Amino acid sequence: MKNKHLPSRNLLFRAVLIAGLAVFCAISVKSMASTPPQRPNILFIAIDDLRPQLGCYGFSQMNSPNIDRLADSGVLFERAYCQQAVCLPSRISLMTGLRPDTTKVQDLHTDFRKTVPDAVLLPQYLKKQGYYTVGMGKILHTEEPSAWDKWHDIKTERQISAYFTDEALEYIAERTAEAEKLKIKSADVRKFTKGPAFEMADEPDSSYHDGAMTDTAIEFLRDRSDQPFFLALGFKKPHLPFVAPKKYWDMYDRERLPLAPNRYPPKGSPPIAHMSWGELRAYKDMPKDYDENVTSRQAKELIHGYYACVSFVDAQIGRLLDELDRLNLSGDTVVILWGDHGWKLGEHDMWCKHTNYENDAWVPMIIRSPGRHKPGTRTKALVEHVDIYPTLCELAGGNIPDYCQGRSFVPLLADPDKPWKEAAISQYPRSQGGKSYIGYSIRTESYRYVEWIQKDTGETFARELYDHEKDPQENQNLADDAGYKSVVRRHHKIAAELWEKSRERK
Repeated sequence: MKNKHLPSRNLLFRAVLIAGLAVFCAISVKSMASTPPQRPNILFIAIDDLRPQLGCYGFSQMNSPNIDRLADSGVLFERAYCQQAVCLPSRISLMTGLRPDTTKVQDLHTDFRKTVPDAVLLPQYLKKQGYYTVGMGKILHTEEPSAWDKWHDIKTERQISAYFTDEALEYIAERTAEAEKLKIKSADVRKFTKGPAFEMADEPDSSYHDGAMTDTAIEFLRDRSDQPFFLALGFKKPHLPFVAPKKYWDMYDRERLPLAPNRYPPKGSPPIAHMSWGELRAYKDMPKDYDENVTSRQAKELIHGYYACVSFVDAQIGRLLDELDRLNLSGDTVVILWGDHGWKLGEHDMWCKHTNYENDAWVPMIIRSPGRHKPGTRTKALVEHVDIYPTLCELAGGNIPDYCQGRSFVPLLADPDKPWKEAAISQYPRSQGGKSYIGYSIRTESYRYVEWIQKDTGETFARELYDHEKDPQENQNLADDAGYKSVVRRHHKIAAELWEKSRERK
């Protein structure tokens, strides 16, 4: 007589078969995950003005669960640096694989097609490798739609508005009418008609550029062909103005958000190293006089707005990652996320970017490349924006072009402790007293050294040295400290070599 509490042989067989299939599938999935795709899809996420103030970088106050999730499944670069802390030079350098001294793009106006006309943009290279390239949002700052198989102008396609409150819209309309009356030059109208520096509106995500752009990207993912794709999204937030849906502002208690601890210029730093954050002053209700600072109340509002915008973008990244999972694309898709430069939230009594300080040059960078690393890997290796181009060339299965001036960091994915670069190089130009200068910033493991050089003579005008072991906020310039002479000499040698190379390219 059969025991009714025991399964029949048939049921036992089915159970064993199902269990066996489950084990086989698990092994197969694991095997697939441990083998890099030959030509993976690439999801390329650029974020404007994003400093590494994220949960995965140890800033628990920032609500960034989706970027943190990407870091948990990828490789986080703890010390990544941009080539110049302003949009166009930074992005042109990254997208061409060339440093600013080569591209000659060191402002927001220079056309790289006139200075390096034969430069091959990353999507152009990948098109030749058989990728279908799709771009949208802010990628180059001054875009080149012809470089892509498909370029989306989100603002036009989705009819996006920058502001939503009646007060902001009426103010902009008044300023626009006044600009016409005063016959202000077209190049200056945009600055003249800027609205508030922040706005909190109870609107859905898709009413805003970055939400609508994410909708467009998801539509592409759902309708894509079998051709490997390079999908690039340029998120515009947290760039000014700090405009985001109300629900992201509600994530934070403004009064509990801390002000910068070092609201003063670095002691002993040369004035040429500072900046007047004119970008912020152009917005409504912000100080216009360069001797005037924001109030503590305004500072809190700005910090609150920045946090809200970061969380808004983070939510969009979560939607993209979820869609990759839903479409079973995660195992075949490289995801790289990067910020184009940092941003100051009152540190050194400054706002915005436009300097060589750590707050401006240090950027977040995370990459997830299936089969090439352990999830949740972190590396302290010094890497630069200019390294991204050759890295993606290698991950795409192509050869690294000879013109690339960066170094592929693919070896770091498998061996994050591998000996790597001695220094990461950033730079920023300045004009003072009718003369032009270039500040080369040499970021090594323990120091940031900046040498300000007069362009036409090559003479050193000023120096800065910051000891990150003792002074990670860069509050004390030690360039003239007798105890650091050997450090200055070593870093000066690196700067001199850079200066000579830049002169050779002219």
